Amino acid sequence: MNIIRNHFDLDTLGTNIKIEFLAGLTTFVSMSYILFVNPNVLGVSGMDKGAVFTATALASALGCFIMGLASNYPIATAPALGINAFFAYTACLGMHVKWQTALAAVFVASFIFILITMFKLREKIIDAIPVDLKHAISAGIGLFIAFLGLANAGLVEASKSTFVTVGSLKNPTVWIAIFGLFVTIILMIMGIPGAIFIGMVLAAVFGILTGQIKLPSAIISSAPSIAPTFGQAFKHIGDINTMQMWVIVLTFLLVTFFDTTGTLIGLASQAGLMKDNKMPRVGRALAADSGAMMAGSILGTSPVGAYVESSAGIAVGGKSGLTAVFVGIFFLISMIFSPLLSVITTQVTAPALIIVGVLMAQNLAKVDWTKLEIAVPAFLIVIGMPLTYSISDGLSWGMITYPITMIAAKRGKEISPMMWVLFFIFIIFMWVLNA
Repeated sequence: MNIIRNHFDLDTLGTNIKIEFLAGLTTFVSMSYILFVNPNVLGVSGMDKGAVFTATALASALGCFIMGLASNYPIATAPALGINAFFAYTACLGMHVKWQTALAAVFVASFIFILITMFKLREKIIDAIPVDLKHAISAGIGLFIAFLGLANAGLVEASKSTFVTVGSLKNPTVWIAIFGLFVTIILMIMGIPGAIFIGMVLAAVFGILTGQIKLPSAIISSAPSIAPTFGQAFKHIGDINTMQMWVIVLTFLLVTFFDTTGTLIGLASQAGLMKDNKMPRVGRALAADSGAMMAGSILGTSPVGAYVESSAGIAVGGKSGLTAVFVGIFFLISMIFSPLLSVITTQVTAPALIIVGVLMAQNLAKVDWTKLEIAVPAFLIVIGMPLTYSISDGLSWGMITYPITMIAAKRGKEISPMMWVLFFIFIIFMWVLNA
């Protein structure tokens, strides 16, 4: 016990093993929905859901262990919502990229991620992109995720006359999502830990009781094999040979980059671990998420990043990396519950997507809407992602527009060289898509 206390500096941080255990459990319950949501999202690309379930658990656990042991932060990691939607819906379905090639793109992006972390380029890139656009990117992804949730729930559907319209309430499965959504909203407003997870469980129970979901054949079994996905990233690295694929790599890199970095800083601030407006051991924390991202691509899942749900564990007292280690242990234990995948339908997971969208959309309040040169590119990013059904398209709208609006506002000198690089990269990206 003394070894544990000393390694995680528990006495100095004013915490103990019991508090860290409860914090880890709270964080895990709050984010465990990803075990069931991720297979459903990536499954539309043709990936084996069982393999994705196991890969999600293993990649999450590994990231938590690295984060906890190396950086001593109470921050958990897992495949991020939003970028997994880009993986499945934009890259695989929209661009017709094979999921094996998409995994290779994640691997290449993670390799670049590790390099820019090693050479401390991450801070320079962060400084180059205006903070307002960073908030817009996060909010835009939130709207895109929420739109996916509404579509999966059946609450909105395609329409020839209006492009999209309200779904039919005559569909009995829609009521599973409606029930789960309201339950989750009520639980979150009441401040119940693990509200998203509890909402999913109750929605699944509602579906079973109404006869819309069949009971699973078992509750516990051995973890599904990851053979269908393991190592596919290596076998298809050679497919990263077109401009389109390099744009996909860049999108994986940028979205994961900004989402994870912002999450790390925000959670460190919440835990009171920031010193002089800087994050101690930030290099180790960045290495943890980039290493987990690479491991996840090899195992067979979309990019792994820091999870904002870690704030739930921090709120109950988690202050050290022991919290993250406990979360990792819980992820390993969770692998024996794979039969429950058959119960977790898209209608059950839809409320989680909608709620996470709401949480991410809070970044809209941080954008300076009073200045058009900022408001226009930020708005195009936010509205472009859900309307084009593509994170990268929405991102390109804003990145291309920003230098133009800044020059019009006679603020051209404020445009960094990196923003000009991104400007030309996204012009090429749009040209490739149309070609």
